[in-house]
Order: sequence, then C-alpha cells, then structure tokens
Amino acid sequence: MGLRTDGRSDAFGARKGDQMRNRQVLIADDEETTRHILHTTLIHWGYDVTVCKDGAEAYRILRDPASPPVALLDWNMPGMDGVEICGELRKERDTATKYLVLLTTRSNKEDLVEGLRSGADDYVTKPFHMGELRARLLVGTRVVSLHSELAQHITELTAALDKVKRLEGLLPICAYCKSVRRDKGYWEQVDKYFSEHSSVRFTHTICPSCLDKHCEPLGTGGPV
Repeated sequence: MGLRTDGRSDAFGARKGDQMRNRQVLIADDEETTRHILHTTLIHWGYDVTVCKDGAEAYRILRDPASPPVALLDWNMPGMDGVEICGELRKERDTATKYLVLLTTRSNKEDLVEGLRSGADDYVTKPFHMGELRARLLVGTRVVSLHSELAQHITELTAALDKVKRLEGLLPICAYCKSVRRDKGYWEQVDKYFSEHSSVRFTHTICPSCLDKHCEPLGTGGPV
C-alpha cells in the first residue's frame, strides 16, 4: 500500500480546506534513489507526500477521489507504466481532473507527444532540474486549485438554479386569504413560502387603500 512519509498513520490525512489538499502529491517510481530524492525534496518544499513503488499500486490509490490531486509518475514501471495510468484515470469521472506529470529519460519529441496524448498534463525529464520540477509542481497546484474553485461555483450555481426552478410554473394561491399551497398539500402564508424558497425577505407595511379600509384615523381612538 502507499507509504505515508510525514509520520501520520491515516491513509491520506484529513485536511482542513482545499488549499492543504492541493499540496498533496503522489510519487510513483520503481527506482529507490529517485523516490528518496523526490520524497526528501518535496517534503522540504512543504508538500504532503505519498510514495508508491510501482504503477499498479499508484493506480489503485489514485482511483480514490480523496487521493492526492497531483501525481508524479515514472514512465517505465512494473505493473502499469505512467502512460497507462494516465490513460485509465482520464476515463473515470472522479479522477479525470487530477494533475499528472510523467517522469522520463525520454527526450524524443514523438515519445513526449505520446505521453501527453495519453492524458498526462506535463512531463519532466531525468535527471531532474530541481528549479524546473518545482515550477511545474506550482503550475499543477494552481490548476488543481482552479478546478476546485470552479467545482464549488458550479455547486453554488446548481443550488441557486434549483431554487429558481421551484418557483417556476403554476403556484396555487387562495383567492381569499392569499395563502400558498405547498407540494405536500398544506397551506402557508405567501411571505413565508417565498422566504423559504428564494432570497426574498419581506417587510410588512400598510398600503394606502388598506389604511383607509381597515384603520381608524389617528386620534379617533380606533386601532392604528
């Protein structure tokens, strides 16, 4: 199973807010020296790191929607290689937005095009230039943050649209008392109904016609 390298016992660690979660990175490489260098470096940069020794293990973990949103994947690994992992993750709705970076010794343009077409977002060639690796990780975390913010906005808009839809169509209202009939068959005041189903808030007053009809003039001793 994936090895937590920050000393915590839980699988991925409960994080408060998306900002912390976007600092989670999975590293998958079958070469121990590379894993150690990447692990040590990313921890120093403030990332929360999960390490895998082969592709099959990395794919199993990354299929979980709660797994790290950013992954560094070696191109050549036993079980599944990085290109295969990218292709499979892009097929699944829950994992399609993960930011996937291929690690490779290949510099041939055709190979790199193949990797990007498989679903990788980026690639870093070995041996690593640490400044380049850090910059590409920052790009990845920014993209993941934007995806997260967009998803939140979509959720809010969907909820708002649902409220609007509930106010569409025919609304049964009593011709005498002006109460509104709800879906479950019971009646309530129109101001309460709209307050619960929209952002409308009512403030009560008296129109001139009702003032003349229902209220005694001030000073006559009648109700106001």
